[in-house]
Amino acid sequence: MKRAILAMAGIFVLVSVSSAKNPADKAKDVKDRLQNAGAVMQEILNIPDDIPQDLLDKARCVIVMPSVVKAAFIVGGSYGRGVMICRTGKDFTGPWGAPAMYALEGGSIGFQIGGEATDFVFLVINNRGVESLLHSKVKLGADASAAAGPKGRTASADTDAYLRSEILTYSRARGAFAGVSLEGSTLRPDDDANRDLYGKSADAATIIKENKMEAPPEAHTLVATLQKVTPHLKP
Repeated sequence: MKRAILAMAGIFVLVSVSSAKNPADKAKDVKDRLQNAGAVMQEILNIPDDIPQDLLDKARCVIVMPSVVKAAFIVGGSYGRGVMICRTGKDFTGPWGAPAMYALEGGSIGFQIGGEATDFVFLVINNRGVESLLHSKVKLGADASAAAGPKGRTASADTDAYLRSEILTYSRARGAFAGVSLEGSTLRPDDDANRDLYGKSADAATIIKENKMEAPPEAHTLVATLQKVTPHLKP
């Protein structure tokens, strides 16, 4: 009980500090998060045993949650912020588009990572998974099927568990990269951060589906890395 109270207090402090910042500082935080997400994705894809290529080629969207500071994850009640980037086009088959900001929440995360600074990567494998994430908070394992993803660039990823899953999840902590179960955690659009980034009332669905937003310069590494590694969707 004491741990839960402390966790909630920590989250309240983080949110309060964030909301107290002026618009310029909040916009800078969002842009820093974008740059960190690009660096994380680039580093993970340079690991020999990284995400299987056929899963990258099947992914409609990729979500990256960089752990910028340890305080972003409170043991027993975690809270992290990151970015979702999707392929453009009606069925998410085109080049990678402009990013939308997202938040990750859930008590189980802090328990699993033990308070360590951890990066999370999510692959959204089908259109249903994308649609569920665009409009509301999604609980992994309940609102969207999720599984710990396999690793190894040439690893087989055609088992039933992976084919049935809408979202595959990975983590990197202390230099170790692996699939990790995050069932019970939630993902939601970070509407405030999207407004801070694009300077208008832009929601995640508008950014991802209408393809009218231009990716900011800070997203260049993330977009270019994914475009180089998996330029085309391969259902």
